[in-house]
Amino acid sequence: GMQSHLQALLSLYKLFCPEQVTITLPGKAKTYFKNSEGPWKAAITAVRQRNQATSPLSQAVFLGTSQPQSRKRKWNAQVVVPASSTNTNNLEEDREKNRVCLYSTNESLPVEQLRTFPQLLQNIHCLEFPSQMGSVLTNPLLLHYMNCVKDESVYLRLYYWMGHVLQEECTWCVVDNPYEEEFKSFLETVYKAECFLQEGFSACEEFLYKTLPLWDGCCCRSEILRLVSWIPLSSSSDIKSYLYDPLAQLFFTSSIYFKCSVLESLKELLQNWLNCNVIQVDLELSS
Repeated sequence: GMQSHLQALLSLYKLFCPEQVTITLPGKAKTYFKNSEGPWKAAITAVRQRNQATSPLSQAVFLGTSQPQSRKRKWNAQVVVPASSTNTNNLEEDREKNRVCLYSTNESLPVEQLRTFPQLLQNIHCLEFPSQMGSVLTNPLLLHYMNCVKDESVYLRLYYWMGHVLQEECTWCVVDNPYEEEFKSFLETVYKAECFLQEGFSACEEFLYKTLPLWDGCCCRSEILRLVSWIPLSSSSDIKSYLYDPLAQLFFTSSIYFKCSVLESLKELLQNWLNCNVIQVDLELSS
């Protein structure tokens, strides 16, 4: 018999090829398939709004859907990397004691007190990551610590936080975003952290793969191409469909300067892949 999901599929066929579906279908059927053109239509509308300088749209473009997203900034008014802070109770105890024993083996060291590399070495067994993982991006000592610990939960915390910020603040996916400079600064901070760790963040990789098809090649150009250079090595089919194809569309329709910038970014990407591969081979040989 006619099932609801089959009716929806036949309705979709009848929409594009009516001559192929001869049976009568109900006029009102539940929508099972989202309109794949939704993100493109919203992106085109955003470009028109910017070029015509008309009233801004109260809609955010969320990649993969055409559903409006809330732009209420509940946690901050700007794109800000949080400062390092530990558990509030620990801080209150430190204030009551009014002193911190930096090299004690029995007490944990608050990350606010971490100032030098020798302190990191002496207290690496009793450190805790800050309550807001985003603060590690601007703290070289915490980046060293993260690189040594290799705790999966730490990377997951950073992945969720960074993915949320990148999605909510992307200037070419949010109509009339007034915080473009802050977003550029944030991308630059992420890039510097990747250079320090000598590896790319998975949240950043996902962000690039989702947004490159909608990118105009102008907004945050240098920052985006720098992040491209730290995409980890994956299968050739994924790299082609998610990276090369979107960049190729921009490459053949842009200026000489943009073409040179893309080639420079891809050259750095190849160098990073080779360096990572050499390190992996050395580790395997040593083991």
